Amino acid sequence: MRALVRGRYAARFAETPADVEAAQRLRHRAFIDGTGAQARPGGLDADRYDAICRHVLVEEVATGDLVACFRLLPLKGGGEIGQSYAAQYYELSALEAFEGPMVEMGRFCLHPDRHDPDILRVAWGAMTAYVDAAGVKMLFGCSSFRGTEAAAYMDAFAILKARHLGPRRWLPRVKAPVVFRFARFLRRKPDARRGLPLIPPLLRTYLAMGGWVSDHAVVDRDLNTLHVFTGLEIGAIPPARVRALRAVAGG
Repeated sequence: MRALVRGRYAARFAETPADVEAAQRLRHRAFIDGTGAQARPGGLDADRYDAICRHVLVEEVATGDLVACFRLLPLKGGGEIGQSYAAQYYELSALEAFEGPMVEMGRFCLHPDRHDPDILRVAWGAMTAYVDAAGVKMLFGCSSFRGTEAAAYMDAFAILKARHLGPRRWLPRVKAPVVFRFARFLRRKPDARRGLPLIPPLLRTYLAMGGWVSDHAVVDRDLNTLHVFTGLEIGAIPPARVRALRAVAGG
């Protein structure tokens, strides 16, 4: 992926250890500070996956301030999915049969004090440029709800159950010790007015492009979140959305 400059913001790959540390510091601000999760040493959200991922930084051109970041773990195909971050929490053997390049997108975050929608637009433009260049066939990751109380998100889970469950041939099975099996036990009728605002913005973007979710949410007490496995087959993205993304990506 070449550097992508659009208006006030630019996206690029991290090139130095200092770049990666800046991403880890922003992640700590977004995922740890004030969320109830336990603080990490040095104010850095770091784990063993950082060393094997490519890190994408979105910066404000005028100031150089880091305003968003995410990391990418490229896989040659489903046979490598056991190497992913998500495989810690989900039994993903069904996806081992997936043919074609895959990429896991993780630790996607925006600076908590920045609310310009163009930041997200540039981030997705950078992702699109990468997907096109690498011939990626599936994008996947964990989409998080803040907190570990599922009761706060029942209307959101009702929508996920009714409209966005993954295809049976790819569906992850339970692996984590504590999960909420919303597809099995939730009987609530979906209410878009109440439920859609509860779905995290990143997950809403996935779903708008044709993405799908696991039939259960993992209770992650370490990060004080609930998360669902999220998959997006690139071929399922509506053509109009593809054109819009490629317009930002410059393709």
